[in-house]
Amino acid sequence: MSAIIKRPDSHGKVRDIYDCGDTLLMVASDRISAYDFILPDEIPHKGEVLTRISRFWFDRSRDLIPNHLVSMDVADFPAEFAEYGDYLAGRSMLVRKAQTIPVECIVRGYLTGSGKKTYDEDGTVCGIALSAGLTEASKLPEPIFTPSTKADLGDHDENISFERCCEIVGDDLAAQLRDASLAIYKAAADYAATRGIIIADTKFEFGLIDGQLTLIDECLTPDSSRFWPADTYQEGAVQPSYDKQYVRDWLRANWDMTGEPPHLPDDVIEGTSARYQEAYRIICGEPFVPSKESHVSA
Repeated sequence: MSAIIKRPDSHGKVRDIYDCGDTLLMVASDRISAYDFILPDEIPHKGEVLTRISRFWFDRSRDLIPNHLVSMDVADFPAEFAEYGDYLAGRSMLVRKAQTIPVECIVRGYLTGSGKKTYDEDGTVCGIALSAGLTEASKLPEPIFTPSTKADLGDHDENISFERCCEIVGDDLAAQLRDASLAIYKAAADYAATRGIIIADTKFEFGLIDGQLTLIDECLTPDSSRFWPADTYQEGAVQPSYDKQYVRDWLRANWDMTGEPPHLPDDVIEGTSARYQEAYRIICGEPFVPSKESHVSA
């Protein structure tokens, strides 16, 4: 379902943002992006799954770092959004404004994706030398912090070294970003392991609110993380996942990455939606019920 509200003040790959004065209203659509392209098909319930998983992790990480969430209750939103309550329920967050820090904070606990590519080339990931003999999905001795640039819509993020991160944001702030990212990842990975999930890697975004480092945007969702089922984990093989890797794999097999991305077949759309909902069920410990349906049943 596409957004039905007024034109957003900021339009991202999957989120629309509305300026509400001292706060922002962040609305997660059902759009899906891959390889920095917004795909032409939506994934049912995706926006709500992402938002509700983020809230789950925001709640669990409060002792480690503050976050920007004010409320997900539509009744707390500015009055101008009241008539859109059915659409906004579950997929939107009222958040405090933050001064966004212009780097993506990536933590990798396993070798895969772009990290595996650079490791195969020169034995490093974002300038970090790793031991020889690692392969696809190898668990790293310790999680590593591998930042990237924060690209504008339509551009590509670029992996950077920690030293380059220091040049962009300063030594002190870079160290805060690294330490906070690793702490959140380790705590989340430990919890996820009790639920039968491996968090292979994830991406965080941070901002400053009243000068304090604050976790913003989304947190440990299937869009920002690789979630692997622990019971089928096998080093040396590409892992099945509860994230959008299913879409990436279909695109790589059916598109040459030139021009506009193709439409997804129905089975890929349905399968992706099912994977997102399954991630919610496993992580949050309850079945996913869309907010609109839960309101009706209530």
